[in-house]
Amino acid sequence: MTTPLFRDDAYLRTCEAEVTDINERGGIVLDRSVFYATGGGQPGDSGTLELEDGTKIDIATTVYDDDKKTIVHVPSEGQNLPAAGAKVTAHLDWARRYRLMRMHTALHLLSVALPFPVTGGQIGDPEGRLDFDMGEDTIDREALLEKLNALASGDHEVTTQWITDEELDANPGLVKTMSVKPPRGSGRVRLVRIGDDVDLQPCGGTHVTRTSEIGLLELGKIEKKGKQNRRVRIRLTD
Repeated sequence: MTTPLFRDDAYLRTCEAEVTDINERGGIVLDRSVFYATGGGQPGDSGTLELEDGTKIDIATTVYDDDKKTIVHVPSEGQNLPAAGAKVTAHLDWARRYRLMRMHTALHLLSVALPFPVTGGQIGDPEGRLDFDMGEDTIDREALLEKLNALASGDHEVTTQWITDEELDANPGLVKTMSVKPPRGSGRVRLVRIGDDVDLQPCGGTHVTRTSEIGLLELGKIEKKGKQNRRVRIRLTD
């Protein structure tokens, strides 16, 4: 099991760690990590692992092992792997991660601006998307964009809290996503709150601490996917 340091502090860019295993696919397992592992529509982090002698190992992406508790750092091809027990310093590709954090929080705001059940989504840089079960409802692009940027520029604080699985079961309205289930298994579920009453929903991803960090947003393509679903894309503009 890997201690996920990003869960308590998404702004950590580096950490000291120890290699606990090299799995059968050549993935590097650490006892603790600042690297977010792919999940919930958010891509896994990239960066480097620096050994004590200064050697650096490029990490292409990060995923969870089958147990959903062990974080596996996937190295780029053709690199020498460290031995179990080696001490390393993990360095996050912070520029990429921070943009993904901004987009992730922006997509939560999109789910507020369009209050329909969410059937899918993907966090990307510079573009992300959500799919909504809207029936025959239409979207006013100008009104949606104005509302979305007003929410982002409102400088709302973004915080996290934990509730039990039983508390979540008693409040099913907290779950907006129909396709991605809240991360369970530990007996508690992490919630992300935006402002006092802007948004509250289960999420295991990384977010900015204030919505003003998102910056100005643009609407991308809006597509009809199937009989009822609408796919809405948004973009960071910087």
